[in-house]
Amino acid sequence: MTESYTYKRAGVDIDAANTATARIKKLARTTFNENVISEIGSFGGMFNGIFNDVREPVLVSSCDGVGTKLKIAFAMNIHNSVGYDLVGHCINDILVQGARPLFFLDYIATGKINPDIIEQIVDGLARGCRESECALIGGETAEMPEFYRDGEYDIAGFIVGVVDRRKLINGTRITAGDLVIGLPSLGLHTNGYSLARKILFDVKGYRVDTRLAELGCTVGEELLKPHKSYLPALLRLIEHESVIKGLAHITGGGLVENIPRILPCNVDVAIKENSWPVLPIFDLLQKFGNVPHDEMLRAFNLGIGMVVITSPAFLQFVEDQLTFAREPFYIIGEVVDGNCRVKFV
Repeated sequence: MTESYTYKRAGVDIDAANTATARIKKLARTTFNENVISEIGSFGGMFNGIFNDVREPVLVSSCDGVGTKLKIAFAMNIHNSVGYDLVGHCINDILVQGARPLFFLDYIATGKINPDIIEQIVDGLARGCRESECALIGGETAEMPEFYRDGEYDIAGFIVGVVDRRKLINGTRITAGDLVIGLPSLGLHTNGYSLARKILFDVKGYRVDTRLAELGCTVGEELLKPHKSYLPALLRLIEHESVIKGLAHITGGGLVENIPRILPCNVDVAIKENSWPVLPIFDLLQKFGNVPHDEMLRAFNLGIGMVVITSPAFLQFVEDQLTFAREPFYIIGEVVDGNCRVKFV
């Protein structure tokens, strides 16, 4: 007798996918606003493209993931934080050009769909979107048997925002004499995890539940600290033309490689070392891994998650707005003549 095969027997459970989708719909709806004109489950998400408060709208888009931070989520069986991280990361990537978020889509891939885990991931996505008034209007949940290890998955996010052309922030107005302000990170955010995991787990032999006095928490709790969204801190500032000349989201490559992405070719940024408090996790990683200083500067954010460049004439206004938003900040350097590099003084 010839054996009978089904999709489920091949490893794809359509019923589990439908259960997950039903849960996703409920969470996604909590992020909807009057501009959303489609339902989760449509072939495409639809969003009203009329922006009455924007004279000349420019759409800004980005996509990203959270890297091997996912390994920490797997080890701790905590899945509602990485989705939140993903939204924060993507928002910051369009924020640096002055855009406020409109809508977000996600991609989740796993070897076997577990509706409970998918729900936790999307709960984090929805929470991040709600906090930023960004609609979660669609995505894809892919079940790929034998492609991922049991209990593991990957996620990616796709965001679209809008900015009035006259309020675009692109760094072209940056000149020597401008000031560089650093906004603090909460931890590693979503970069440097491959090196951090190597040092903490392979070199030191720690586990995610190992508590370190220097951190005041477990290793896992430290590594799952969220990727902060700087939208609340900067929303009022990006609405004022000419106040902010440049913004740099400090992700992979650190201060060294991210700041030059917004600099004109005739200037450098001189960063004053020790002008902000470096978080304890970075000191531990450098000590435990004997990591060279230059490598630390390129692998990690070292406690600065966003850089703001403004002219001295607007410094007091920027400081007042950041204080009003309850956002800590540090003046960490200045713009000098050069050729599009970062140097430390």
